[in-house]
Amino acid sequence: MTEKPAQYDPTHRLHSEAEHAGHAHASHCGLCRIELENVSVTAGSDTLLKDVNMHIHCGQLTALVGPNGAGKTTLIRALLSQIPYTGAIRHIDEHERRLRSVRTGYVPQQLPFDRQIPVTVTDFIAAALTRRPVWTGISKKTRARVMEALSLAQAEKLANKQLGQLSGGELQRMLLAMALTPTPDLLILDEPVSGVDQNGLYLFLETVAQLRRSCHMAILLVSHDWSLVRKYADNVVLLNQTVLCAGNPDTVFGCETFREAFPALGREV
Repeated sequence: MTEKPAQYDPTHRLHSEAEHAGHAHASHCGLCRIELENVSVTAGSDTLLKDVNMHIHCGQLTALVGPNGAGKTTLIRALLSQIPYTGAIRHIDEHERRLRSVRTGYVPQQLPFDRQIPVTVTDFIAAALTRRPVWTGISKKTRARVMEALSLAQAEKLANKQLGQLSGGELQRMLLAMALTPTPDLLILDEPVSGVDQNGLYLFLETVAQLRRSCHMAILLVSHDWSLVRKYADNVVLLNQTVLCAGNPDTVFGCETFREAFPALGREV
């Protein structure tokens, strides 16, 4: 029997306005960890995930790694309740009780858009926070929420910039700001720094590391950048349809199954 995780509305950009209830600097619902037990996903006769068992803890950054086609995107979609699955995804609080729902923020790899569109960062985020058309004006309350979100992502200076003028790193920080509004219990980063320059990469990841400490949220990072994973991850999960190895970065990078999954790496990690 399928157990549904927190409801997620993919039609409302990166967050549901209905979930907004302030910006506490801690897990708003007391989330302690997310448990995946025997999670499997099939598509016709194809098995995309099989008996995935793993925990994602609050206050920690868990890196999800694996070869192309390993099922990483499928796992994210299951966590976001976008696809059916068997098994269980449970949200557990600090008293070992199950929670019915949690807030989830999501930062995708990229955001396709027309770079010629005359929209500022403030306009774009405001449109995700209110149903009022931004061309009618942005209220002081909404503008304050936009600036609070940008502040969390250390991106206040981007407020009046046109979307088409943003660098790769700046665009990802804007998407991070949107994912943090309202402050989530689980933040999912799906290869968010692909193609970002080194300065943008450093600022983005240092911001995420600070959020992990100050907001005690659970963070799931999908990445192929091993130096990044080694520096920032508390736990690493090696996935290839199922969990092959899990532990701290040294444990996973040193396991034989990792070498088999990435034979071309030699001793790079």
